[in-house]
Amino acid sequence: MNNIEELRNKVQSAFSNWESEVYVKSLSKKPERKKEFTSASFSKVEPLYYPVKTDENYLEDIGFPGKFPFTRGIQPTMYRGKLWTMRQYAGFGDAKESNNRYRYLLAHGTSGLSVAFDLPTQIGYDSDDPIAFGEVGKVGVAIDTLADMEILFDHIPLDKISTSMTINASASVLLAMYIVVAEKQGVSKDKISGTIQNDILKEYIARGTYIYPPKPSMRLITNIFEYCAKEVPKWNTISISGYHIREAGSTAAQEVGFTIADGIAYVDAAIKTGLDVDNFAGQLSFFFNSHNDLLEEVAKFRAARRLWARIMKYRFGAKKEKSMMLRFHAQTAGSTLTAQQVDNNIVRVTVQTLAAVLGGAQSLHTNSKDEALALPSENSVMTALRTQQVIAHESGVTNTIDPLAGSWYIETITDQIEKEAEEYINKIDSMGGMIAAIEAGYVQTEIQNASYKFEKEVEGGDRIIVGRNKFQAKEDEPPELLKMNLKMQENQIKFLSKIRSERNNIEVDLKLNDLRVAAAGENNLIPYIIEAVRSYASVGEICNTLRTIYGEYKETVII
Repeated sequence: MNNIEELRNKVQSAFSNWESEVYVKSLSKKPERKKEFTSASFSKVEPLYYPVKTDENYLEDIGFPGKFPFTRGIQPTMYRGKLWTMRQYAGFGDAKESNNRYRYLLAHGTSGLSVAFDLPTQIGYDSDDPIAFGEVGKVGVAIDTLADMEILFDHIPLDKISTSMTINASASVLLAMYIVVAEKQGVSKDKISGTIQNDILKEYIARGTYIYPPKPSMRLITNIFEYCAKEVPKWNTISISGYHIREAGSTAAQEVGFTIADGIAYVDAAIKTGLDVDNFAGQLSFFFNSHNDLLEEVAKFRAARRLWARIMKYRFGAKKEKSMMLRFHAQTAGSTLTAQQVDNNIVRVTVQTLAAVLGGAQSLHTNSKDEALALPSENSVMTALRTQQVIAHESGVTNTIDPLAGSWYIETITDQIEKEAEEYINKIDSMGGMIAAIEAGYVQTEIQNASYKFEKEVEGGDRIIVGRNKFQAKEDEPPELLKMNLKMQENQIKFLSKIRSERNNIEVDLKLNDLRVAAAGENNLIPYIIEAVRSYASVGEICNTLRTIYGEYKETVII
């Protein structure tokens, strides 16, 4: 028996002795608060954790920051060198209103923009389309043409600001608009930086803002990979998103497993088109939820980094370290915000912010306290931003790298989440990949079951939500709720009509026809979309052109 095995047996024996002679005897005198303790993802939480990692596991499973498998972070200095990008997800009404909010946020310390688009823009309809009535500017900013995008980024230097855009089905159009706006500012496309979400698979799984069927959608995504690798090298071409999977009710392990399975599908699709993995993988990024269970969330982020690094190295044969790095943006969990006692949401967001920072996020958005009721007011947005700033500059947690590493609990559940996520990936592989799993309803059903279990625990009182199912209090409606009105929609439609009357409509028709021909062929579509955007063709016109070739996706309902 070697020294390591001898030490492990000695620790195990001591633990067994403590459990029977101390812990169990204590329970007979004073029972614990619950029969069983579980995490937010229903995993059993043991009363005590003790050393299970040995020196022989350390380099393979944990290692050092900035080195494979990146469990401890992707940067050698982490926040000692540079703090995360503080983004505040914002956008509402028309482009002018949103521009004012962005400039307000930048003046108060945000270091990057995060654009929310309204529902019509997300699913490729113009503001004057009958289907858009009542939704224009409601959950994000209304963008119809390049003219709106020019106003949205007026007096915001795109060579100095990183911009994230939460857009998926119509991502290629909005990226094209951003590129052209930058050019009009005198900024070449190789100088702009930011991210488009561009993750259509999670739309089929959890969110619903899709347009085209999976195959042409994947073509658009890989076209973006190819174009940006050559022309827009600083741009993150996709943000593979577990956030919405978690918001739909998944567990932490499901969020990691299904998100990374989506990532595998995108890498597979790109390689099948002839792209070399090391030419595009460094531009992939991820987007995760930061939920309430602080320690489980920290472990989740560490597990995701390690799992992705191993997949890229061993499954796809990536050679560059940058190709193996899981870089991620985090957002605090909107689904945890309560309409009751909204000030409690500040505390929830603080815990979630701490989880994202301790877990090594590259950028972060903090939700505002009143988002369960309405779009956030300026005051609540300010509080959300200040939450990040206090943790960054006053808490001390940014002074060292991966401060919770070596915690016996953290290391145990990091391993556990990685193992469970890997099992989901293997199951999806056995079904033929993520698209097949989505079409079979497997992923949706797993999330539905987890969501149902959580809500059942809340309704039964087994899981306490402060202010909702316990510690209720009578309260007045919060003041200063931000609401949209139909006058804004009328003005947006008038502006769109003005642009259509002033542009060269013959040129627009020619550019849209070029796009239609290209869509029916095999050329990369991004240059054609850029040219259509440059002529002031609208989001709806471009997406409708592609609809004539690709059709629309119809969801398979899983009950």
